[in-house]
Amino acid sequence: MTEPLRLGCYICHCGLNIAGVVRPGTLAAQVQNLPDVAVCRHQLYSCSEAGQQEILQDIAERNLNRIVIAACSPKMHEMTFRRMLAGAGLNPYLLEIVNLREHCSWVHSREPQPAEAKALELIRMGLAKARLAQPLSDRQVPVTRQALVIGGGPAGLRAALDIAESGHKVVLVEKAPILGGWANRLHRTFPYGQKAFTLINPLMAAASLHPQIEILVGSEVTAMTGHLGSYQLEITQKPRMVGATCNLCGQCAAVCPVQINDHAAIYLPSPHAFPTGYVIDSEQCTRCGACLEVCPQEAITLESGPTLHTFTVGSLIVATGFTPFDPVGSRYEVWASLPQVLTSLQLEARLAAIESGAAPDSGIFPGPAPRDIAFILCVGSREEDGNRYCSRICCPTALKQSLELKKRFPDARIRLYYRDIRTIRREWEALYTQAREAGVLFLRGPVRELAASGDRIAITAENELFRIESEDLVDLVVLAVGMMPGDGQPLRDVLKLPVGEDGFFLEAHPKLRPLDTILDGVYLAGTCQGPKDIAASMAQASGAAAKLVGLFSRDTITLDGIVCEIDPEKCTGCKRCFQQCPFQAIELYDREGETKARVIVAACKGCGVCAGACPAEAVTAYGFTDEMILAQIDEALAESPEQKILAFACNWCSYAGADFAGVSRLQYPAAVRLIRTMCAGRVHPKFVQHAFAKGAGLVLVTGCHPPGDCHYISGNLRAKTRMERLQAKLEAQGINPERLQLAWISATEGRAFQQLIIDMTRKMAELGSKAVEGPKTPSP
Repeated sequence: MTEPLRLGCYICHCGLNIAGVVRPGTLAAQVQNLPDVAVCRHQLYSCSEAGQQEILQDIAERNLNRIVIAACSPKMHEMTFRRMLAGAGLNPYLLEIVNLREHCSWVHSREPQPAEAKALELIRMGLAKARLAQPLSDRQVPVTRQALVIGGGPAGLRAALDIAESGHKVVLVEKAPILGGWANRLHRTFPYGQKAFTLINPLMAAASLHPQIEILVGSEVTAMTGHLGSYQLEITQKPRMVGATCNLCGQCAAVCPVQINDHAAIYLPSPHAFPTGYVIDSEQCTRCGACLEVCPQEAITLESGPTLHTFTVGSLIVATGFTPFDPVGSRYEVWASLPQVLTSLQLEARLAAIESGAAPDSGIFPGPAPRDIAFILCVGSREEDGNRYCSRICCPTALKQSLELKKRFPDARIRLYYRDIRTIRREWEALYTQAREAGVLFLRGPVRELAASGDRIAITAENELFRIESEDLVDLVVLAVGMMPGDGQPLRDVLKLPVGEDGFFLEAHPKLRPLDTILDGVYLAGTCQGPKDIAASMAQASGAAAKLVGLFSRDTITLDGIVCEIDPEKCTGCKRCFQQCPFQAIELYDREGETKARVIVAACKGCGVCAGACPAEAVTAYGFTDEMILAQIDEALAESPEQKILAFACNWCSYAGADFAGVSRLQYPAAVRLIRTMCAGRVHPKFVQHAFAKGAGLVLVTGCHPPGDCHYISGNLRAKTRMERLQAKLEAQGINPERLQLAWISATEGRAFQQLIIDMTRKMAELGSKAVEGPKTPSP
């Protein structure tokens, strides 16, 4: 006998975030009278201890067996409430989160009446889905206690050492031929002026000698499959072509005819970095053999090919670093081309050369030792037409370098042209004080022009303090360049990690999950996430390592119960699910002479692409079943369907993009009703046809940007192909194909989502309220 449904619905005020626009008390009174609702309450904060205790008490006293929380995005507190249900003895999957904050009150704050009407419909949609919820069981998967760290700079080294010291094996992958990252190019670090190699070299040495760390330099991750606890990775390693017997004599470089910038095709990347030894740029090397003839150790092999490594790891850390802003190709290219202009990184090399004993007037600087020096801050950062973010480290770097120059050239006149001095830490503020006391002059205002004036540079700038234009002649100009995202596009395509508007890898949540990514068990460390100094990078690396080690403390990891299942009685053996599954999580087998398909549960990601493709409706996508989605459609279109935009949004990108529009308080019409699916590939054509049969004005299918951004590899491409075919069928059925639209929205494109809904609302008005125009008259 089936247990009668007893739903508990809880509408959160979220302070005034929701209650400032809609009336939770009024909504609760309306919902209380809906079928199967045993209790409906409105709460100040449902996620608070008091709010949860009230829900737990109702579960116990009222025998509730389904819970609906109308509050904020499920990405915020779905796990919080699942744990609460589990603690009450209720299956955690008998829960539905209705997003009233990001998708209603925040984006319709100027239209409280339409917002409240929409809020009620969203709750009704949530109740409809909850009525069909089924108890699910989490999966237990064994943990492979081996980690992968991608990036061998300060953050990657710190993370690898922390993991190895906890007793776990680590594979450290570095794209460059040596470890250390950009720290190898620094002279002294701020704020205490320590030599960079005294900080990074002990890390490189410790990692190189640690028995638990396997280091692969000149390597890149080229493929990844699997899941939390068991990721399978392919790593391609370029040939080093110089063996361990190299004695660093340098004869090979001396005879190499190929010159690349400041070195030959065979070169020593760094005298201090690990692993020490000459390497060959395999892409530039002509294989002339000159180096072979002079090598006394016979350490060179020119015919080596790349090596493919495969590893299985339980978790991984991305620490791929940054790239300095390059003035070439920007509006600063003309300035940088002047001989008296250096970037801050170029100045670091010259300061190192001076400290090594080179005379300041021996060609280290253009011309004689400089006596008039200017720094220009925010080059490549905080710009309307470029990188809008602050690179954070430019100000303290310029302060540190100005003090070093003042120490080398006490009589030099040094000035800093700045917009704002951003010294966000106490030690950095001390640098600013020291620079002021040392006589460094600070001029606030944008630099308009740099021009050659003989063997000097003429600077034209706006002085914001006196509101006048200033001019100056100097011997040396230093462009304080900021940080750019590293060359992470290939890795992004492999891991399917999203990036923010600034191009850096995006964390799962800036406050609640700052180290996590949207991929379970994949963490971020260092400047791949955003500009920061070495200290902050290594602190984040230790935090990421701690989370990883916490995962490894268990024999098994619990994966959610959102999986797919194939009914063998309905399966026709058409193989579409097998062909379209992005994770090879479906296998074919023979049953009494018939080909059938079944799901490999441990490998299933629950994306539902197979369910969206199955013509026989043999696949059940748990948590997002056909019945659940159809019930939500019915509730969304129960009233005035011709005025509604029914939108299917993928969990990882487009739903998160709608969330971002809410967080940004971007206003758009209240006509849209979102149905969350794990992937756009979950959307079966019958859902769209059912919506039009109900009279929907427009239908939107939206997901991650194709081809490479999909969290499920190719689910968005499957959706694209499926919906384009459906558009042709709709036209034959007399439905204007413009009423079905595809759009791609990333997790950071809140403004794009806003504009999409505005445009679609306008399109809906243009097309009129009649969804079906009638059969087309065949052409003669």
